[in-house]
Amino acid sequence: MEKLIIEGGKRLSGKVEISGFKNAAVALIPAAVLAGDVCTIENLPSISDVKILAKILRGLGATVHQKNSKVIEIDPRNINHCFIDYEDAKELRASYYFLGAALGRFKKAKVVYPGGCCIGSRPIDQHIKGFEALGAQVNIEHGIISVEAERLIGTEIYLDVVSVGATINIMLAATKAEGVTIIENAAKEPHIVDVANFLNCMGANVRGAGTDTIKIEGVQQLKGCHHTVIPDQIEAGTYMIAAAATGGDVLISNIIPKHLEAITAKLREMGVEVVENGESLRVKATKPLKNINVKTLVYPGFPTDLQQPMSSLLTIASGTGVITETIFEGRFKHVDELKRMGANIKVEGRVAVIQGVEKLLGAKVSASDLRAGAALVVAALAAQGETEIENVHYIHRGYTGLCDKLTSLGAIIKKTY
Repeated sequence: MEKLIIEGGKRLSGKVEISGFKNAAVALIPAAVLAGDVCTIENLPSISDVKILAKILRGLGATVHQKNSKVIEIDPRNINHCFIDYEDAKELRASYYFLGAALGRFKKAKVVYPGGCCIGSRPIDQHIKGFEALGAQVNIEHGIISVEAERLIGTEIYLDVVSVGATINIMLAATKAEGVTIIENAAKEPHIVDVANFLNCMGANVRGAGTDTIKIEGVQQLKGCHHTVIPDQIEAGTYMIAAAATGGDVLISNIIPKHLEAITAKLREMGVEVVENGESLRVKATKPLKNINVKTLVYPGFPTDLQQPMSSLLTIASGTGVITETIFEGRFKHVDELKRMGANIKVEGRVAVIQGVEKLLGAKVSASDLRAGAALVVAALAAQGETEIENVHYIHRGYTGLCDKLTSLGAIIKKTY
């Protein structure tokens, strides 16, 4: 298994370009199943999740051409069914988007219960509620989710909890339903807007994405299209935090500053200088860091995917900070690894109290999930001495060329096996 060895204490400086948004890409690729012709998706992140989804599409009968690491062509016309088995579905959570896409096109689909990072309870009850409201029958037997409908009829669907996955899945299925579907209490994350734009480019009629009410007027046919994935706000936020943790000066390009307002506000509160300039921003940390309180919320609040990297930063800020995790109850598994490095953290339920320490010390640690891995990288960059990180395959699920990008900023990183 691959390991990363990071020599800490090196100040990051220079310029880094952000890749396409992982959370958007893993929904866009299954959405291409709905098309009646070739879809070209650009600015894809070069991550393992994208490769797995391309493999799934090929297994279903699609022709998939990876023009380069950022561009993929998908011809779904030869797909005539949708069954995704355990070996493919276990690798990532986004396999469930094939349910909505295939239900819209074929009126039936079977997907083994999805896998992904173990960060707490991740029910699919709101997905099921939406599919059933559209007229589908849903059965879960022997770990296989089956959805089937004679017809999909537009309707009003109120989500009991704000769910990104359910919002997207219902949106995919509803694009070819008869009549109008209204999703109330919809999630508002940027990648939902990106998926809606992709569907509209294919000929769908989706309005209101980015608000809590989305209206989808069903159409009979969807065509192929050309789409560019939005920049990854979580990758950008991770580099912002890494720059702050090392007392660095980093220009982060290819971003949408509005998507980063929550993290920008918190870094400024800590004493970090963040200057926006069009499609880039500069993060400069020259003052001692002050500890703060952070509460994760649905967009536009502070994103849960940056909670773990942020907790690493708070370990070296002066004073006491508090993190409240409202989205996933299992998102503090990285804390024990930070403690190995000298962090002072106490966790009670969904709250972590962090007393800043003068310095972290390098140690052998292990990533438990994608963003936990990013948190350990941030901690290792700031620590004194050498840190060895295991289970880095998690990190490859969400960060394009992490080692190369950090090395270009002055970090010292080695890969070992």
